[in-house]
Amino acid sequence: MLPLLAPVTVRPRDDRDHADRIALSAATTGGVHMATKDVRSWIDERREANVFHVERIPFAELDQWRFEDVTGNLVHSSGRFFAIEGLHVVEADGPHGDGPYREWRQPVIKQPEVGILGILAKEFGGVLHFLMQAKMEPGNPNLVQLSPTVQATRSNYTKAHGGTNVKLIEYFAPPDPERIIVDVLQAEQGSWFFRKSNRNMIVETVDDVPIWDDFCWLTLGQIAELMHEDETINMNARSVLSCLPYHDEAPGALLSDVQLLSWFTNERSRHDVRARRIPLTDVHGWKQGVEAIEHEDGRYFKVLAVAVKGSNREKISWTQPLLESVGTGVVAFLVREIDGVPHVLVHARADGGFLDTVELAPTVQCTPQNYAHLPAESRPPFLDYVLDAPRSRIRYEAMHSEEGGRFLNVRARYLAIEADDTVEAPPGYAWVTPGQLTALTRHGHYVNVEARTLLACIHAATAQPQREA
Repeated sequence: MLPLLAPVTVRPRDDRDHADRIALSAATTGGVHMATKDVRSWIDERREANVFHVERIPFAELDQWRFEDVTGNLVHSSGRFFAIEGLHVVEADGPHGDGPYREWRQPVIKQPEVGILGILAKEFGGVLHFLMQAKMEPGNPNLVQLSPTVQATRSNYTKAHGGTNVKLIEYFAPPDPERIIVDVLQAEQGSWFFRKSNRNMIVETVDDVPIWDDFCWLTLGQIAELMHEDETINMNARSVLSCLPYHDEAPGALLSDVQLLSWFTNERSRHDVRARRIPLTDVHGWKQGVEAIEHEDGRYFKVLAVAVKGSNREKISWTQPLLESVGTGVVAFLVREIDGVPHVLVHARADGGFLDTVELAPTVQCTPQNYAHLPAESRPPFLDYVLDAPRSRIRYEAMHSEEGGRFLNVRARYLAIEADDTVEAPPGYAWVTPGQLTALTRHGHYVNVEARTLLACIHAATAQPQREA
């Protein structure tokens, strides 16, 4: 007799209930755990309650890190975590890579591990709340910012460093498939990482989750208010929150979804980006000193070393390399309404560290100091338009810092600026709706990390508070 097969049940391919609950959470500005006005003082309290200290040190004082004899690469003795290597990039335009090209060499972070950036969600009073952590990162200018519930590399949560367990990792590695709201691989900075991705996750629970002193439940409405404050929501949290499936109320778009994907595919096809890892000793134009590796012209960034103490971290003291920018960045979307529908101007940006040639980036993404010596025609498109924008056209503005686990004091002014109707999309740029970008964040390597931050900021700027939980 043949065995009886278990009944098979099909389900909807898209859970529209998630978008309804997310909209309610975004409209709720009063949480059950803490008032939004008290979050800043709570973060300050957590900073004071723990011992945090970051000190720059010479490379020779790095513990368990060394420069390899042959390659000059800066590596960890365990072979884990990450390494500072060299990168050689040749980028050419044209269908056969036969157009104008750029070529450069630079240090780059090689970190093959896929980390977990996970936010735990739970309903309180019928409203979704999100468990945020007041986490210390050595590269944050103010040390402690709101991070995902779990923010850990594989080396962290498998305890390769010999530290303590990562709290609540069991909800994400692996997740309950019935409880997943977001789960997508997203790339990190393609200009400083070589093909680095993290797993961005939001998982719901009905459990009674223990609340340690460094954790707090907040609604999306509360997080949206905090997104307007400087250096409060960290980069990893912004990336994860940008992937939430918001309702798209727009009646249409300048480009249909098929046209947008075709344009993006064409941009990927016409860029020939040849990036290969090389020994750090072969990175010409950079010089290595006792305390830093830096460009001969003083531009771009530096590689340096720090000693860290953080009493609420899985490992309380360690040393490591970090990358430091030479100036404050500017990251901006130009925004305008087309037939009454809000659009943002995206750039198909090629970076040497991307997995697939280009990703959708903000209109402007650069450190202006790196281009101050160039004539106007050689500066990034729209940079001067953004820098000269009157305050009356700024729809969103905040200072945010980048990933504090690998970068030191890397900050950027994030902006959404209303463009006049005469601004057209030049080659390599396209007007798209925030809803179209949100849909693309459900897929990895489409929207870069800076554009994901701006997308989260735009969601925050357009949130409509309605009631308290």
